[in-house]
Amino acid sequence: MRTKLLSTVFVIALSWLPAAAIVGDVNGDGAVTSTDVAEVVNVLAGLSTNAAADVNGDGEVTSADVGLIVNILAGLYVPEPEPEPVDGYAYVWDHSVIPEIHILVKPKDWNELLSNYDANPHTKQYIVASQFTYIKGGETTVIDSVGLRLKGNTSRRRPEGWQGEMHHANPDWHHAHFGINLRKYHKDEDHTIEGIRKLHLKWFKDDPNYVRELMCFNTFRDFGVWTAPRSVYCRLWLKVEGDPQEAYFGVYEMNEPIDENYLKNRNTEDLYGTHKGNLWKCKYVNGQAALNNTNADFWYDDDSDDNHTYTLETNTKRFDNAKAQIVDFMLKLNGKGRESFYNWIQQVCDVDFLLRTYATSVALGSWDDYWNNGNNYYLYFTTEDIYDYKIYFIPYDYDNTLGTSINCGAQTDAGRQNPLQWGMTTIPLIQRLMDYEDFRAIYVKYLKELVNPTTGPLHYNQATERIKELQERIRPYVSNDTGEDMSIYDEPADWGHNGDYRLLQDSQRNNFFRVKTETINALQ
Repeated sequence: MRTKLLSTVFVIALSWLPAAAIVGDVNGDGAVTSTDVAEVVNVLAGLSTNAAADVNGDGEVTSADVGLIVNILAGLYVPEPEPEPVDGYAYVWDHSVIPEIHILVKPKDWNELLSNYDANPHTKQYIVASQFTYIKGGETTVIDSVGLRLKGNTSRRRPEGWQGEMHHANPDWHHAHFGINLRKYHKDEDHTIEGIRKLHLKWFKDDPNYVRELMCFNTFRDFGVWTAPRSVYCRLWLKVEGDPQEAYFGVYEMNEPIDENYLKNRNTEDLYGTHKGNLWKCKYVNGQAALNNTNADFWYDDDSDDNHTYTLETNTKRFDNAKAQIVDFMLKLNGKGRESFYNWIQQVCDVDFLLRTYATSVALGSWDDYWNNGNNYYLYFTTEDIYDYKIYFIPYDYDNTLGTSINCGAQTDAGRQNPLQWGMTTIPLIQRLMDYEDFRAIYVKYLKELVNPTTGPLHYNQATERIKELQERIRPYVSNDTGEDMSIYDEPADWGHNGDYRLLQDSQRNNFFRVKTETINALQ
């Protein structure tokens, strides 16, 4: 913006005084009249420092602002209404357009990322990406100096070359998960996409169908599980400065991070009711996150490379208080008698919503989950009060689903496993709910709704139609410069124990949706 102002004092004044709500209404009386012309003249004469005198919004007060008001009075100019504020979440996680993301990195910074990985494959350290470009339809957003890091647990990879190799003229690119923090180094609104600060970019690891996690998250949300993060496709390019051209990494999924802004967004919709509570990331690290061990590995997100079973993501300066709260929850979860538990769990939890969430997870075939494997979820406590809180279970990490199945915990087959015996009896939260007939009935009701032949999003007809639609949108863009995952084909991960599952093949024997529907409909 150009800025030509009359004096230092005038610069300061214009920097904080509010602009007029109506174009041309310089004196703020709600109408455009000849007195507004006089007010602009006073600013030009140095007798006023009214910021609204910059009527045309070009950053300076000139005779052009007088002329604009005269034209408004004469009916020769009708101001366009102010545009409605853009909902950043609706803009970024919009399924109608597949956005392009271009990342530019200096060689020294890229080599730092590679060296960090070599020193610790689980590194969470950011490097500076000198430029981040987001292209959506005809709109382009360019942001300088953003944070770039690697992401993933067992799926974390080196994005170029092999151990010890630095970037060179003939790079050997590899698919990897990336985290983008647009405001890592500059805390201003220019370092956001319509207010969105962070993005998680995931390649489709072990998913030649290119649909699993994206479809899972969207099934949650379509089925009313608003706690689930948003997910859309994107296309990713990366260039190290000095290279003759940028590398195309192909089709990625762009996921919503689960963090303070995730909570704030849902609070604006009056869902959680608060965004200031304690948020825990719960993973199978140093033991299961089974909510059954008060001596487990608890810590907070301290920006180090350490990983913990339970990591506090909010209110980290009050870690001891937050730990006391989750320990209180565990003690009651595991220690209460039958009647006491039944009453208590309905006080601290929307049991119906939890069962809706978990029924969706089981119908999707997520075996690497809380109940079966003590893994992959967030837990949100709506207050910081140690004893007075509500808890919400947040689904997370759904790439090992929809027929990608392995012998683990109570599991041998994610399509045929009895949903009432989905997980380990030693993992208490869902296991204890299944002890009550009314809770089981709610759970089974939601499972059957999910595979209803007319309306169920996971019935064969609806699910396959959705998958075909998604695959057709991305098929032209799958081939990429890594040479990996170059085509779409209908198989689960090759390391799974049920490799005959298919998503599109219409077979009662091995179509995951048909097998899952039969398993669910057999429940009483």
